[in-house]
Amino acid sequence: MSDLRELYQQVILDHNRRPRNYRKPEHANRTAEGVNPLCGDRITVYLALEGDVIADIGFQGSGCAIDRAAASMMTDSLKGRTISDAERLFEGFHRMLTNDGNGSATAEGLGKLAVFAGVSEFPSRIKCATLPWHAVRAALAGKTDAVSTE
Repeated sequence: MSDLRELYQQVILDHNRRPRNYRKPEHANRTAEGVNPLCGDRITVYLALEGDVIADIGFQGSGCAIDRAAASMMTDSLKGRTISDAERLFEGFHRMLTNDGNGSATAEGLGKLAVFAGVSEFPSRIKCATLPWHAVRAALAGKTDAVSTE
């Protein structure tokens, strides 16, 4: 189990050091900002929607390793997916981290995003991991106000 936890930590650190999709896509037509006032994380998510498909996605901002890695892996996971796919991934990711009160966190269907399962053991870090997801949901909904984890 400790080997698996170490591997997960390495993946998160890699995505923090070399975030994927850390850019503003040229044809972005949706944008949303997310803020975590508790720790100072700030992220802006950029989407290029074509119909209901996320044709391109990127992010910029500053934050902790978990926030940055979550944004990096989220953008990799959402590129090319539909809005309904994105919503299902958000729900699964959120359920995995929060256990939805039933104590049975599952990473089923989340693929590489499962590396964040251990974050559920650190309640103060759950908001860091979910901030990019809240921002992408706001962008998909066309909201222009910044979303907050508070």
